[in-house]
Amino acid sequence: MEILVNGERKVIETCTVLGLLESLGIDPRRVAVELNLEILPKADYGATTLRDGDRLEIVQFVGGG
Repeated sequence: MEILVNGERKVIETCTVLGLLESLGIDPRRVAVELNLEILPKADYGATTLRDGDRLEIVQFVGGG
């Protein structure tokens, strides 16, 4: 299936948001995910299955000082 991640097309196998983050090497504790224009609660990452045409924005938190 095909999805958009941060504006970039990706072809993936069926998976959850958590599975996608893990496959991209992203720590799910350090990001916010918007799925189809709605913020997805972290508690739902493992239970939310991605579908063809979904649009995700993944924002990573960066610390500094």
